[in-house]
Amino acid sequence: MGDAVIRQAFRPAQRLLDLANALRRSPGLSRDALAHLLARHGESAHDLTERAFSQADAEGLRAAIERVTGVLTETDTDRAAEALNALLAECGTRPYLSRHGGHPWHLHADRGEDAGWADWFLASSALALAQIISEHGRVTWGECASPSCSTLYLGTGPGSARRYCSPACASRERVAAHRRRRRGSGQEA
Repeated sequence: MGDAVIRQAFRPAQRLLDLANALRRSPGLSRDALAHLLARHGESAHDLTERAFSQADAEGLRAAIERVTGVLTETDTDRAAEALNALLAECGTRPYLSRHGGHPWHLHADRGEDAGWADWFLASSALALAQIISEHGRVTWGECASPSCSTLYLGTGPGSARRYCSPACASRERVAAHRRRRRGSGQEA
C-alpha cells in the first residue's frame, strides 16, 4: 500500500480526550454514539458494526474510558506515571508498530487481534499518555480550572502549563477575577 492512500495519523491521546469528555457529559453514552466517535478517529465502519462492536463491547469500552479518565484528572506526574505503568502491565504486551486500514505506521500495545475493545483502548490510551509524560517530563493534561467547567484537556503545546480547556474559559475566569477585585476595592465593575 503506497503512501498516497495513507489517511491522517492516529491521535490516540485526542481520541481518549474526546471519548472521556463525551462520557463525562453523557455517562450512558450509547453504543452508536461511541461508534460514531470511534469512526471520527479513524476506526473503520466494518469494525464498528453491531456484530464487531457489540453492546457488551460498548459497556467494556465505557468502563475502560472511566479508568483512564482517572489518569487524566491526576495532576501529580509520579502518581500518573505509576497509574500508566500499571495499565500498561495489565495490558500485558510490548509495544509494536502496526499499519492497517490505510493508516500510517503507529504504535500498538495491546494483545493484537485477540484484544477486545476495552483492552485495546486501555493499552493505546496508556501508551499515548506515557509518551506525553516522556516527551514533556510532566503531566500536561488536566481538568479545566474553571468552576463552571469540567472539560478535560491536553496541554502539549509550548509555553507554560495550561489550566483551562479553552481560551473562552480562561478569559471568562480572568474577567470574573477582575470584577471580584474591583468590587472588593469598592470600585464599580
